[in-house]
Amino acid sequence: MAEHAGSLARRLRKVIADPRVLAAIAEIPRDVFVPEDQRSHAYDNTALPIDCGQTISQPLVVGRMLEVLELQPSDRVLDVGTGSGYHAALLSLLAGRVWTIERHPSLAERAQRVISALGLTNVEFFVGDGSVGLATAAPFDAINVAAATTAEGLDTLEQQLAHGGRLVAPIEADGDQRLILERRVADRIDRAWLEPVRFVPLVHDPAQP
Repeated sequence: MAEHAGSLARRLRKVIADPRVLAAIAEIPRDVFVPEDQRSHAYDNTALPIDCGQTISQPLVVGRMLEVLELQPSDRVLDVGTGSGYHAALLSLLAGRVWTIERHPSLAERAQRVISALGLTNVEFFVGDGSVGLATAAPFDAINVAAATTAEGLDTLEQQLAHGGRLVAPIEADGDQRLILERRVADRIDRAWLEPVRFVPLVHDPAQP
């Protein structure tokens, strides 16, 4: 399916400018991350349902989130909401090390199998409450949040950003969602609002480790 991934990357060039992001999209086969009954649509520019009531995000939105994070090859990245694992796989090609956390064990296990089969070795998987991040591995140069929360809901994750670290997340406000890009500068967080999006909610689960 490499040809299809390459075609997807070429179609996204109209919106995604970062050549490293486009190269990663061209290299990672999206079809292996979706259920078999959805594979005929794997390279459509659309979100698709996966198990546990979750989705694999629209490729355009994934590409934009990766692009605004301005990832460097040495970056340490936290991926909140593993889901299918597609986002984590792309992050693994753009950063030095990736920690990805998912509250559904079955999704985390499947994503780990798929990513391992692709020969990607710099991703660590955790089952838990992604809303509280992963303090044991912090600080992170970048945090990718693939589920919708509120601006206040990012407080704990912001504390896990390194100086100069970036965070991208979909924020729910007044019934709508928009991407937000945050950057830690000295002792403050700078915020920029980006385009409208649609994600499943980020669930805070006190029962999770």
